[in-house]
Amino acid sequence: QVQLVESGGGLVQAGASLRLSCAASGRTFSNYAMGWFRQAPGKEREFVAAITRTGGITSYADSVKGRFTISRDNAKNTVYLQMSSLKPEDTAVYYCAATPRTYALHSDRPYDYWGQGTQVTVSS
Repeated sequence: QVQLVESGGGLVQAGASLRLSCAASGRTFSNYAMGWFRQAPGKEREFVAAITRTGGITSYADSVKGRFTISRDNAKNTVYLQMSSLKPEDTAVYYCAATPRTYALHSDRPYDYWGQGTQVTVSS
């Protein structure tokens, strides 16, 4: 089992920045690729960003590319999502997820473990 706990969400104005953190425990963190997903009210959960086990490869949804950066610190068992130039349409609950798989990281299907989510609200 892997336990994931997100933090860092909040209410900000458009154009601001936030950094989300996801602390993992329970298994060897470096054995898992990590992803960030989000779900806005009335919408399906969508992919935001993913990072491979070593952090060597990252991928992003087109809607956040150039504004968000995913990173990880395997020594601290933590994955981050640095969000800049936030827009009202970024408002959602953000979830981190872990998978031992190395494929299709943009889909939620490979992920076995999920955090409880952290709310991000961007006002206009």
